[in-house]
Amino acid sequence: MTGRRRLGLVAAAATLLSAAPLSAIFDTWTWLLQCILAVSLVAGSAVLTRSLRLPTWAQIVGMALTLLLTLSWMFPSGDELLSVIPTPPTFQHFGELFAQAGTDTRSYGVPVPDRDGLLFIATLGIGAVAIAVDLLTVVARRPALAGLPMLAIYSVPVAVYVDSVPVFPFVVGAIGFLWLLVADNVDRVRRFGRRFTGDGRDVDVWEPSPLAAAGRRLAVIGVAAAVLLPLTVPGLDTGLLNRLTQVGTGVGGGTGGGGSGRVNLFASLTGDLNQSETVDYIKVRTNEPDPYYLRFGTADLLTAEGIANRTPTGSPLSRGLPDPRENPVVTGDLKQYRAEVEITNKYAQTLAPVYSSTIKVDGLDGAWSYDSTAQAIFSRRNTTKSQKYSFDYVRAKYTPDQLRQAEPLAADDPIRQEFTTVPDDPSVKALVARLTKDKESEYDKVFALYRHFSRDNGFSYALKAPEPEGGASAIAAFLEQKTGFCQQYATALAWMSRVAGIPARVAFGFTRGGGREGDRYVITNRNAHAWTEVYLDGFGWIPFDATPQASVVGSSRSEWAPDIDRVDTPSASPTASSAPGASSSVGPGGANRPDRDPSENNLGATGAENPSGGSSTGLLITGLAALVVALLLVPALRRILVRKRRHAATAPVTTATATASPPGTRDVTVTTETVRAREDAHAAWDELVDTMVDYRVPVDPTETPRHTAQRLIREAELAGAPADGAVLLGHAEERARYARRPLQGEGLTAALTQVRKGLAATATRPTRLRAVLLPPSVILRWRMGLAEQSTRWLSSFSRARDVLVRFSPRRLLAGRAR
Repeated sequence: MTGRRRLGLVAAAATLLSAAPLSAIFDTWTWLLQCILAVSLVAGSAVLTRSLRLPTWAQIVGMALTLLLTLSWMFPSGDELLSVIPTPPTFQHFGELFAQAGTDTRSYGVPVPDRDGLLFIATLGIGAVAIAVDLLTVVARRPALAGLPMLAIYSVPVAVYVDSVPVFPFVVGAIGFLWLLVADNVDRVRRFGRRFTGDGRDVDVWEPSPLAAAGRRLAVIGVAAAVLLPLTVPGLDTGLLNRLTQVGTGVGGGTGGGGSGRVNLFASLTGDLNQSETVDYIKVRTNEPDPYYLRFGTADLLTAEGIANRTPTGSPLSRGLPDPRENPVVTGDLKQYRAEVEITNKYAQTLAPVYSSTIKVDGLDGAWSYDSTAQAIFSRRNTTKSQKYSFDYVRAKYTPDQLRQAEPLAADDPIRQEFTTVPDDPSVKALVARLTKDKESEYDKVFALYRHFSRDNGFSYALKAPEPEGGASAIAAFLEQKTGFCQQYATALAWMSRVAGIPARVAFGFTRGGGREGDRYVITNRNAHAWTEVYLDGFGWIPFDATPQASVVGSSRSEWAPDIDRVDTPSASPTASSAPGASSSVGPGGANRPDRDPSENNLGATGAENPSGGSSTGLLITGLAALVVALLLVPALRRILVRKRRHAATAPVTTATATASPPGTRDVTVTTETVRAREDAHAAWDELVDTMVDYRVPVDPTETPRHTAQRLIREAELAGAPADGAVLLGHAEERARYARRPLQGEGLTAALTQVRKGLAATATRPTRLRAVLLPPSVILRWRMGLAEQSTRWLSSFSRARDVLVRFSPRRLLAGRAR
């Protein structure tokens, strides 16, 4: 097989290895089987076109056409010719798969199930990367550039696992890339002739050389640095890629799943909320009898698709936090409480969950800041993973009559200008105008909009939001079909409030959950929630949770925003107090931002700890650690077994009957004892040579055993029993090779032991450790065996190619040429 075709096969294999990071995205291995088939067919097409010596453009067309036929066969629309030839409906079906993949990315947390759209994207992407890698490696002869499309595959889990990118898939992909570079280098050397070691002698292609060893060391160091550097240098998750991947899908209230530990601050008006495993995120203790929701940020950038967040800005926590009780404009009964938060290692994001109107934080270092507008605590360097902190906060209680006293903000007020911008939708404007007709106060208008999302008006909770139909907008579709989960309800109420001229935004956080551990609330990934906050002059941001309360575990309601499915109107009594724990987030303002990861649409409800989960994880980690240790000990175990076999005591032997020699000749007696003595001497010598290799003493096969033993004594500085043992072993091997009668008798095993002890005594500590744990003699033997096997494989491929060439269609046409 020629070098170009061989490189093409290596490029295909390297592409499949580089696809290893996708194993962290999919729940099963269906994607891998489909990618293997697609890449294999593309590589086969490349080999065929190159065997026919077609031009480069024909090779590209052949690979692209093969990938298209493969996709048509794997993801059929039902209208293909002969089940593989695409037709116009096939391409229409591909477009539907693209759209489905876009929906699925907003609907599922990792690992995702086998969805046709996602599998189609994965197969198409890996197939396209295989074509690009083949062209860069074989046609352009720039295998180093082939690392760019291979690296693009790894960017997928990087975008999903922003804080904890899986390491092992990266190592597998790096091995594929290094293999590609080595294969290209070997092919260049084969075409050049022979290579040199750097010490004045030439070697065969597969023979190890010092220069190659230096290259391997650099490659290992480079891969290790690429893996370990992000783990040791802080702040590497705050760069451009992280910012580009902050917007994902939505937060779900009451149900959902995922375990990435990061919560997305993008409330979409369409999409699905799918469940997966339950993961404990937060344990919180507070002296407030009935606390409201923990919050970590807000979103106020309203678009036709939903509402998203801004990047937070603020001052370090060390400068203190504002106290709303010091603001003379703020009214209401403000009481101070204290909370303690313990976050697990499963919840890692750059926004710290706190209650509204936090006035003091203890336990978070100077890397954390406070955004007074969004009332969010954020960091650009650290995450909440395994954090423990406490904070003081104040809770405000209002009555509906008090809130009715809020006056409308002036048209030129900065808060009104910033938080009332809304996309134009005539149907929403008409609905808001109808609902707020004859409502005088700002509060009455908001409450009328809030009350519209009642069960009596047909609204219900569902895990799938409506898809727009007939050109309708997403907000109009939701208000028409009246089904969705928390992100749809929160965004819709904020949208309608803005249409009414009242500043509004969406807050993100967690409900109290459905389980407790002693005096602590246990909050899981299923308790993430979104609700609406509206700004009323003199009161600040007031929360309204329009999501049906019965569908949200740990839901809380207030007197000014009661459960509308149970209460007709709020109490107008001026002496009434709000339900315990419900409150506003005092203080004007409004934007926020979180550092978000797109794996999260899945959040919702439940809470108790799962001890069996921790036990399973511990057993898994222990098993993996034991497996790693066992693999590391394989070379040492192999060396021990070989040494034991060579040191095995010789079994008793019997003397064979001597055969009489012809008169006038010397007697040469061959017995089983002499045969065994030669074998023992050779085995002892082989063990001595391996010991020299282990302790980095050069071995020269051209030397006689006696000279090798003398050089060993001289270079290793052996003396006494070790030196005598080396002399004995050299003498035994010399007699076994050249003498009529080999050296017989005991002592070879003891001599080997003495020599090994002498070498260990004079060697450095790293050399001794390597000789025991990673014996170079074993590694060298495995490496040479692998080289020989590779040579045999290449020879077999070459012979098979020669056989195929005999049946080439070009030969059949050659004789007909005139």
